[in-house]
Amino acid sequence: MKVLTMTTALGIAAMLLSGTSTQAEILAMMNYESKTADSLKALKLSGPGERREGIAIIDVDPGSGSFGKIIMDIPMPADQVVHHIFYDRTMTKAYVTSLAQPSLMVMDMQRYPYRLKPIALEGCQMAEDVIFDETNERWFTTCMNSANVFVGRVSNDEVLAEIKLPGTYPHGLAVNSKSNRVLVTSTISGDLKSPDEVVSVVDATTYQPLGSHRLSMKPEGSGEAPVEILFVPGAEPPIAYVTNMFGGTLWTMTWDEGSQDFKSEQVFDFASLEAGVPLEMYFNDAGDRLYVTTAKPGHLHVFDVGMDPGKPSLIESLPAGEGAHHVAITKDEKYGFVQNALLNLPGMSDGAVTVIDLQQHKVLGSMDTLKNAGFNPNSIVLLPEWNHLAGH
Repeated sequence: MKVLTMTTALGIAAMLLSGTSTQAEILAMMNYESKTADSLKALKLSGPGERREGIAIIDVDPGSGSFGKIIMDIPMPADQVVHHIFYDRTMTKAYVTSLAQPSLMVMDMQRYPYRLKPIALEGCQMAEDVIFDETNERWFTTCMNSANVFVGRVSNDEVLAEIKLPGTYPHGLAVNSKSNRVLVTSTISGDLKSPDEVVSVVDATTYQPLGSHRLSMKPEGSGEAPVEILFVPGAEPPIAYVTNMFGGTLWTMTWDEGSQDFKSEQVFDFASLEAGVPLEMYFNDAGDRLYVTTAKPGHLHVFDVGMDPGKPSLIESLPAGEGAHHVAITKDEKYGFVQNALLNLPGMSDGAVTVIDLQQHKVLGSMDTLKNAGFNPNSIVLLPEWNHLAGH
């Protein structure tokens, strides 16, 4: 398929609204943008004549007769630079971040056709991640190029507070009620020239910054770029994993009740696998499996963390595409769909979606619809009927 089309048949609309399908399919939602000219040339592809952005819904079920078929395409303004899509904990709302506009967009997943409503975030530059507290009462949005985090109420999307973290580049965020702390990674400046190496600690009630932890074993200023952070579900004491994007390492931050602070430790070095640029993390329901993507050359790594979350043990490294980034996991934990593209960066912009059998640790194939049309998917989630939050 060389061009994106809109197909909104009444039967599909009824299926989306009812939440039941009449045939084998798994529908994924991906925001996409045009590949750069260099990427198109390297991949020997053609692309659209002018830059395009949108959100596409595509059948990614490898056993479906319509595998790779675009079910719906929602065009987006070309100056939005839509970044990532996040569900609240009920998966009734999807939040969409933008790198170019001071706003957050929200989509009501129970209302079809889907509509995007903007939430103004005045003073937010380069909105990155949206995270929700355990009770699904508040959302937190990081703004990487303006050193702040916005807090909002999930029920009505009212902005409640702004957390200012001067001198940092907020990207990843995790909140934990047991410690009453918010952890925020400081990754890199918007021009991608000044990587940082700290994680900020914030009081989750007062929103007051309490300090930071340096996640590096190298000399100060080495620019490890901690990027994503995720608490292990139900862990006691609370423990979070952190991926160091440029450092190529995995760290833990473990809550210490006595000091009322976290203790950090490096627990894995992806250089041992000749893999680099670790990014996203996910958990299974049992909490004994950790999935981590690395973008260069592109893998999904499976760790056993059941015995001791502080000592992850590598089980398997599965090949994906250059730029392996987000993963959408089915509710039954059978399939993982790896979106392969990171910011249209050279060597990390494959554009395909790798289909993996998570139970057999086997790569089943590739969904190339967007790639072949000259687009990069920038994130992926499944529609709520199929989607597993996987610890997020």
